[in-house]
Formats: sequence, C-alpha cells, structure tokens
Amino acid sequence: MKIFKFTIWTVLALTFVCFSSCKSKKGTTVTAQKSGVQFTKSDSLTDVLEKAAAEDKLVFVDFYTTWCLPCRLMDEDVFPDRRLGDFMNENFINYKVNAEKGNGVNLSTLYNISAFPTLLFLDQNGKVLERKLGATYQREMFALGEAALAGVQ
Repeated sequence: MKIFKFTIWTVLALTFVCFSSCKSKKGTTVTAQKSGVQFTKSDSLTDVLEKAAAEDKLVFVDFYTTWCLPCRLMDEDVFPDRRLGDFMNENFINYKVNAEKGNGVNLSTLYNISAFPTLLFLDQNGKVLERKLGATYQREMFALGEAALAGVQ
C-alpha cells in the first residue's frame, strides 16, 4: 500500500512539474521546457514588446495554425534544437501566435499574414526586420536571427 501511495504522489508531482510554467510581468508566461526555443505566452503583442524592451532583446514571432503540417514539423524538428534554442532565447523574446484564434486574427491582419508558418523578427516597436514565409530549418533560422540582429545595430 505504501508503494502505491508513493507512486501516486510521484506521478502527481511529475505531472505538476511538467505542466507548470513561470509567470513573468505584464501577463506573459514563459513555457517551461528542458531545451530548445522557449516561447512566451501572452494575449497581447504589446506585452511581449514591452518585455523585449525591458530585456533589451528583439522579438521572434511564429504565426501558425493547428492544421498546418509544416508548422507542426517545425514544432517537432526545429524548435526543440538545443543550439537553436540557446541562440533564440539569448537574443529574442519568442512568441507563438495562432493566426486563427483570439488576438492572432488581428495580428495576422496587421502583419499581412497569408501563409503558414510565417516567421517574423521584430524590433522592440513591432517593426518587421526579417520575414520568412513557410517552414525553415535550423541553419536558415540562425541566418534570419543574425540578419535581424545586424539590422538593429
């Protein structure tokens, strides 16, 4: 019986740890994960831009839809990469936007998003520094990020 209770408590504790997230200022949340690109969750791009200004970083935005196969492939093959995650997390506030839900519809209109995924690198005012339509892999993501960083210096 003690082993059963221990197992139940262990499973509950692990579940809590896996689904917990770190809360930050202004209603943004950073998804907890071991490695790879960490995305900030927020209902407002303004909050994300403010966070970027406070941390002196640029913003990377991944516009996606739930039905988009290339979007899912990037989630599985590109964003979990440790090296890419280290680079992106150090230099950018990373933000995923479902283009068909909530404020994502308005942001898609504002940034003229017509294909998925669309990847944007923004300055702290929301100005587009780099834009990529369609999926990409790690090498091109590094190049886009470096071009965005060079564009503000």
